[in-house]
This record gives sequence, structure tokens and C-alpha cells, in this order.
Amino acid sequence: MRRTSASLAAGALVAALAWASAPATPASALDPATGVADLATDINKILADSRLTIARAGVVVKSASTGEELYATDAGKLLTPASNTKLFTAAAAAETLGLDHRFTTSVLSSGRKVGSVLTGDLVLRGTGDPTVLAEDYDRLAAAVAGKGIKLVTGRLVADDTWFDGQRLGNDWSWDDETAYYAAPISALTASPDRDYDAGSVIVSVAAAGSEVKVSTTPETNYLTIVNRAKVGAETDVLIERQHGTRTVVITGTVADPYQEWVAVDDPTAYVSSLFRKALAKHGVKVLGPTTAAAAPSGAIELAEHESMPLSELLVPFMKLSNNIHAEILTKAMGRKVAGQGTWAAGLKVSTDFAKANGVQVINMRDGSGLSRRDGFTPTSITQLLSAVRGKPWFPAFYDSLPIAGEPDRFVGGTLRSRMRGTPAAGNVRAKTGSLTGVTALSGYVTSADGEPLVFAIMLNQYLSGSPKDIEDKIAIRLAQFSRTHATADLRSVSPSASTGADLECSWLKPVSC
Repeated sequence: MRRTSASLAAGALVAALAWASAPATPASALDPATGVADLATDINKILADSRLTIARAGVVVKSASTGEELYATDAGKLLTPASNTKLFTAAAAAETLGLDHRFTTSVLSSGRKVGSVLTGDLVLRGTGDPTVLAEDYDRLAAAVAGKGIKLVTGRLVADDTWFDGQRLGNDWSWDDETAYYAAPISALTASPDRDYDAGSVIVSVAAAGSEVKVSTTPETNYLTIVNRAKVGAETDVLIERQHGTRTVVITGTVADPYQEWVAVDDPTAYVSSLFRKALAKHGVKVLGPTTAAAAPSGAIELAEHESMPLSELLVPFMKLSNNIHAEILTKAMGRKVAGQGTWAAGLKVSTDFAKANGVQVINMRDGSGLSRRDGFTPTSITQLLSAVRGKPWFPAFYDSLPIAGEPDRFVGGTLRSRMRGTPAAGNVRAKTGSLTGVTALSGYVTSADGEPLVFAIMLNQYLSGSPKDIEDKIAIRLAQFSRTHATADLRSVSPSASTGADLECSWLKPVSC
């Protein structure tokens, strides 16, 4: 169940205050310099892993309270951040849009109502809400019917002009075009469930006697389904939208129910089909065709839907590493600051915010980290993490980060199965990042002395065997770190097994972290 914004804010404040008050671990006293030296020795040993022999590894650890650098290797090297990029997007969005920001979706009338007839167009206008569900469009349709409208003589107009028409990031891989985690971006979109994977549809298969039955969530005829799957002894099925089309081809064998999240080709057209279907369900007939255009000036609002505030949206965004949220927030920032809902305008907002807060070197090509041309240094990430601690919205930002070893998906997020049973569990709050050959983990941890630390771990260009466990070992060691007490008895603690996948575990649906 989702928490309310008030309970989120309260929980975030408690967590942020508790972050700086962890108990110390009793043990034999040390010289403070020895504790720091031991930390460096141990991290160097962890990074000596053979998987990193030909790879690039950048790590920075700093005291959050004093700014002292406790450890650094390749701190100034520009590395691929993957979803660590979202740290910058979330922070800039909290600063620029504000935690109270809500996305609105409106139904407008450009004509005159005579009895039950609307003589003119019916306009559906969006501002990028990634949380709109099919049921929300149904409620908007019901509200139109509630105005006594039964017939629209004009068109159904989809107004997605709040953002520009560029649907995919400049550097995104072409073979991700059908993947839901790289869905096209539009000011009018829809999510299939409360993970809020905007721009996607869930396609499900199940064996029914000798046939394979196919269904979608939500129910829609927008996609053309070509079902070539057979009932078999095991489920080994491929559900894939053909590149550049609305056709989903299903092949293989099905024994047990299975489902796949599939990106639609055009979110605006998809939403228009959902809304037209909902209008018909509520007895509203639109005579004209569906078209995409800006709402005319002077159009009258008939109904409106508001999203949850950004303070709540940060949770599914950051906990589940939602790429589409990142890109929508980026374009929303561009729209607010420059009047342009574009990647270029939004990315300038993010980079300007970072630079204004002491971040020295970044190269942002998108808001999510899908681009392999995104570049950050470990130092730049720790600079951001340190700077935002003084922001009034920091508790919400801090609370949105995945928490190591916490089993609830909307608490532990992409770290829910990592570092369980270690001093890092329930302590480390950090953003994960994963692409093929790239992994990163950056965030906050409280040392054994109760000292707040910020850290950035970026591992690039490894060839095989995901080194996420290396990140976990470093994070655990930071949780054990003491300036004045020995921690040798704790160094034998190992991280629990974590996914070896090359993508964020939350992206690997239906099985996810």
C-alpha cells in the first residue's frame, strides 16, 4: 500500500535525523589515522578482485559532516554512471519543480454544448503524468458523461504539446526500442500498473486446454497480437513487439502463466484509444476521427485528473529505478524553466543545478542513465550527495533511495535482496546503476561510530561476472568503519548473494528484485 505524502515526509524526516546517530561498535581503541588507513587497505583489497583487472574502477568515500576524503581511487575519471544519473535528475526535479508538483491531465471542450450534443472537438490534454492508469482515463470519461454530453460532433483531439515530439533519447540503443524500460516519452501516456511503467502494456499468456490464451493489462485493441505460441511441457516463450510497429509476436511454449511488459510505439495514440473506448463505455459517442494537435485557446475544461505529488512519485522513481519517470521529469523541468519540454532544455536545468551546487564534472545526455554517453566522476557524485544534505527537500530525497536488505519493494527497492544480514542492512541508502559492463552504487551510510558518510562506487568495462558483490563489500566495510575502534572481527561478514544481471533488477520483469 502506498503511504500518504504526510507519512512519507514524516518517515523521511525520522530517517534523515537517525542517519547521523548510529551507535558505535565497542572494540579495542585505535589511533584515528589507523582507522582511516585500515579502511583504505581493505577497500584496496576488495578492488584487487580479478574481475576488475582489465576494468575501470572509481571510488570515493567522504565524511558527510566534515567533507574529509577518507578514500579515493580514480576520483576524477569520467565514467559511465548508468542509473546513478537519476541522483542528479531527482535532485534537480525536487529543487526546480518542488515536492508539491503534480502533473495534470485535462479534458477540454472547444465547442458549444446544446442539450446532450457537443458541437465541436473534445480535447484530451496531458502534461506528462507517468502515473495515469486506464482507470483514471475511465474516470475522466465518466466525468464528461456526467456533464450530460452524449454526442461529440467534432474530433477527439490528443494534445501532447506540453513536450516536444522527440520520443526516444538521442543515444538510446535501437534494440531497446520495444523494451518497456526504454518506452517512448510523451506528455500523454499511461501505465499498466502501480509500478507506473508509463508507455507500456502487460501482455500475459496462459495455457487453456490445448490453446495459449493471450490477454493484456489494461485491456486494449491498440496492439495487434500474433499468437504463435503452443502449449508445452515448460514455459519457454518470447513476447516481443516488432520494431517500429504495433504488432506483438508471441512464440515458444507455455505451461505456466507468464507475462511481459511491452513498450507501445506511440503513447499519445495509445492513450487516445484508451480514452475513446472509455467514452464509448460511458455513452459518449465521438463522430470525428482521433487526431493530435494543440488545444485551441479559450477551450473550456470539463474534467481534470491530478497525479500524486512529486514527494510521493520519487519513491517508485528511485526505488525501482524508473527510466521513464526520469525523462518525463527532465522534460517537465525544461518546460517550467525555459518554456520548452525538450531534453535539451531539461538537461540544462539539471546540469545548471549541479554546477550551482559545487559539482565540477558531469556530462548528462538523458535523465535516466540509459545513454552510454552519460559521464560522471566519482567525485562529482559525492559532491552532489554532500550538497543536497542541506536542502529543505533532502528528507524526501533521502527516503526515496533504496535501502539495503529491506524486503519491501517500495522500501528496499533495487537493494532489497542485497547486503542482508550485514552491518549495511537497513543502513546503506544508495542508488544502483546497471548496464552491460557497467555497475554503480552511490549514496549514504552511517559508520560504526555514527559518522555519516557519502560514497560513490563506479565499475566500468568488466567483461563477465557482475561485480555488484564488490560494491556490496565496500558498502559493508563502510558500515563497519571506525576511526577509533578495531573492526577486524567484522571484516569476515560477506554480502548476501545478489543478482548478476547486466540491467537493474527492477527492469527484469516479471522476475524482479
